[in-house]
Amino acid sequence: QIFINNDWHESACGRKIPVYNPATGEQICEVEEGDKEDVDNAVKAAKEAFQLGSPWRCMDASERGRLLNKLADLVERDRLILATMEAIDSGKVFLISYFVDLMAAIKTLRYYGGWADKIQGRTIPVDGEYFTFTRHEPVGVCGQIIPWNFPLVMFVWKIAPALCCGNTVVLKPAEQTPLTALYMGALIKEAGFPQGVVNIIPGFGPTAGAVIANHMEIDKVAFTGSTEVGKLIKKAAGNSNLKRVTLELGGKNPNIVFADSDLEHAVEQAHHGLFFNQGQCCLAGSRVFVEEPIYEEFVRKSVERAKKRILGNPLIPGVDQGPQIDKKQFDRILELIESGKKEGATLECGGSSWGERGFFIQPTVFSNVTDDMRIAKEEIFGPVQQIMKFKTIDEVIKRANDTHYGLVAGVFTQNLNKALTIASALQAGTVWVNCYNAMSSQSPFGGFKMSGNGREMGEYGLHEYTEIKTVTIKISHKNS
Repeated sequence: QIFINNDWHESACGRKIPVYNPATGEQICEVEEGDKEDVDNAVKAAKEAFQLGSPWRCMDASERGRLLNKLADLVERDRLILATMEAIDSGKVFLISYFVDLMAAIKTLRYYGGWADKIQGRTIPVDGEYFTFTRHEPVGVCGQIIPWNFPLVMFVWKIAPALCCGNTVVLKPAEQTPLTALYMGALIKEAGFPQGVVNIIPGFGPTAGAVIANHMEIDKVAFTGSTEVGKLIKKAAGNSNLKRVTLELGGKNPNIVFADSDLEHAVEQAHHGLFFNQGQCCLAGSRVFVEEPIYEEFVRKSVERAKKRILGNPLIPGVDQGPQIDKKQFDRILELIESGKKEGATLECGGSSWGERGFFIQPTVFSNVTDDMRIAKEEIFGPVQQIMKFKTIDEVIKRANDTHYGLVAGVFTQNLNKALTIASALQAGTVWVNCYNAMSSQSPFGGFKMSGNGREMGEYGLHEYTEIKTVTIKISHKNS
């Protein structure tokens, strides 16, 4: 059901969204499909919760922090349930869901719980007989639209900084993966958040998502997903009330391996940097640039590593790779693999579907990939690794930056000067040196160019959910 005002409701339109298990193709359940009337009701509830004098607005900042920590306690209590739901609903490997996704969600809630009473302004020594200070105030009603690849983690990434700063939320989970978001609604109520502070509307992007983006009474929208949809959301914000927008979008991320790197470590990191979560990551290191002297050996070891991956039911221990999310993604990945073959890349392993049912794709590695190929330019969002060759630093910097995206990048080298040179030159929001996917609640995350606007996580993530107000008071006499 739809979660509004700490209560469960049927959708106004009466339609349902079928939810499927991508490992089997079988239907798990149905959820209510939210539409314009439901979004309007959720916004009304969120706006009332944000009114001056409401329990939420009058609450001590430290109490907001306590509620976030209480929610973290409840997520930790129900960790097994949530990890299992995530594995069944999205095809994630259960152990990854349990040890990576759930841990990240719990840590993020605790991190922002600690920040709640530490958001503060400044006094400013202005000229004249005045006393001036700033307040960091909540933005208001925040619309949040999250993707299907990390449903629970993205849910927490969105609500934690927003609630920490005192905002209220109307959140739409992806139609493919609404289950953990709805479960979180029950935990939010149990934790003691006031009515209307968090509202959860499952629905489709062109309907519920578009209503959120265009809504005149939503003050800010945050979206994680494709660059194509991100453009639509920014346009909708401009055409409506110029609501504030943060976007975390796609990536075609370079991972640069120099000949002086620890080869075994670089191969392993590049492998996980691409194949983690079935390759369904905006930060996947999908353009692996390898220096010419070690290229052949790197390709050979990467193929050996990819062939060791075990596909199957993500709930079974020992399985490394589950299914892609749905048939649409499955078909698109296979189509891009075919384009790589046709355009002249060397298929080293994989390249086709796997199993009798579900949306499984074999771990796939291409070598001899050139920059003009579709697989080198388009975000595949699947288990397909492209390995390219380079000769010089200047060359690889230019090629790595020759993309509309700029989310993350990796560099593997034992030379610190080389690492710093590359890290400074790359147009990316995050650069990892001798590691990959090294994410943390404390570090800001976001992209350059068409990979998005703004930052999530860390102290920087709070800036996206506050407005700075300057207050100046006339005084009779000023002392330094």
